[in-house]
Amino acid sequence: MRCTASIRDLVIDYELIRRDVKNPRLEFREGELYLIVPKSFIEHEKIIRRHQRWIYNRYSRMQKIQDLSQDIELVTGRSVDELKSLVHKCVVLIGKELKVKPENVRFRKMKTKWGSCSSKGNLNFNTFMQCLPDEMVEYIVHHEMVHLIELNHSPKFWSHVKKRYPDYKESETRLAAYWSMIQQESQNYQ
Repeated sequence: MRCTASIRDLVIDYELIRRDVKNPRLEFREGELYLIVPKSFIEHEKIIRRHQRWIYNRYSRMQKIQDLSQDIELVTGRSVDELKSLVHKCVVLIGKELKVKPENVRFRKMKTKWGSCSSKGNLNFNTFMQCLPDEMVEYIVHHEMVHLIELNHSPKFWSHVKKRYPDYKESETRLAAYWSMIQQESQNYQ
C-alpha cells in the first residue's frame, strides 16, 4: 500500500508491506522507502515518526547522490587489464606511504561494494572500477589498504583515510553516485 509521510521540508512516499514478520523494519531499496510490518500491525505512522531523522538523512543523501550522478560520466574504453595495472601501481605507491603490503590482490565483479579487505590481508576489487576515473580508483585502493591497519570503519580508520583525503566524505558520496550510474547502466543491458 502506498503511503506518504511529511518529514521536515520533504514529502516522502513509501510502500507499506504487511508480512509474516515479528518486528517492523524500514528499508531503502533502489531509491524507494519500504516499511515492512507484521500483518496485524496498525501503528505504522509511529514507526515513521520514531525514525524520521534516519529517514530524512538517508533520503537527503539519496537525493544528493541522484543529483550528483547527473553531472558525472563513466569512464569508457578501459579494459579490466588496464584497471588491474592501475590498481597494482596504486597498491605499490600507497603501500610505501602507509608502510603496509597486502598478501594478495584479486579482482572480481561484486554486487554491493567497490572492494574488500580480509583479516588475512587479501584485497579484493570490483571490476566495475574500470568505469571510474583514476582518482576514484586511487581512493578505493587507499581505503582498502587502510583496512590493513584498521580492519573496521572505526574513528581511527577514518582518521587514517583523512590524512590523504581530508574530504573523504565527498569521495564516498561521489562513489555512491558512480555506483548508482553503473547500476542504471547495467539494467539497460539486461
